Amino acid sequence: MKQLDIFIAFFRSSMLGYGGGPTTIPLVQKEVVERFKWMDNEEFGDILAIGNTLPGPINTKMAGYIGYRIGGIPGTINAILATILPTIFLMIILLTTFTTFKDVAWVHGMAKGVLPVVGVMLAVLTKDFLKTSIKGLKWGAVLLHVIIALVLIEFLHIHPAILIASLLLFALLKPVKKGEKDKQKKGRSA
Repeated sequence: MKQLDIFIAFFRSSMLGYGGGPTTIPLVQKEVVERFKWMDNEEFGDILAIGNTLPGPINTKMAGYIGYRIGGIPGTINAILATILPTIFLMIILLTTFTTFKDVAWVHGMAKGVLPVVGVMLAVLTKDFLKTSIKGLKWGAVLLHVIIALVLIEFLHIHPAILIASLLLFALLKPVKKGEKDKQKKGRSA
């Protein structure tokens, strides 16, 4: 039953994720965090951050990791197949349709109509990650991180993967204060 759930989660998100990786991220989050409750938002955010630092399509990387975590090696294979099969079939159908009807107005309208939907989906996902960040860092620190990231990415043209990798490295190497050590021990024993 677990393998079927893995297949359904990733197949559904891939079928509905028109437009590539960024459009499927909110759908995968909905399946993995909200529907099947395999992990929480914070853990999903960590997987997303790590996946963004690695080369290749984000949805396939996330499917491979989450599939492995939930169902081992068969879960990985299952999740990756569920992720790529819809894309293969839909690409064949859509490219044939777009090529055949490329000059028809409804095809142009359909392509333009998808963009706002993708924008809203990404905004909702950003809002969820912002809520999680505020719980851990408080408003001031979150705002500072957003401003620094904006400056580094948009104005200094530093690749987001370098920024994410640097933050992950900082989090791993940052000394833990005594009070925080006690909280971590309590969290692990609970």
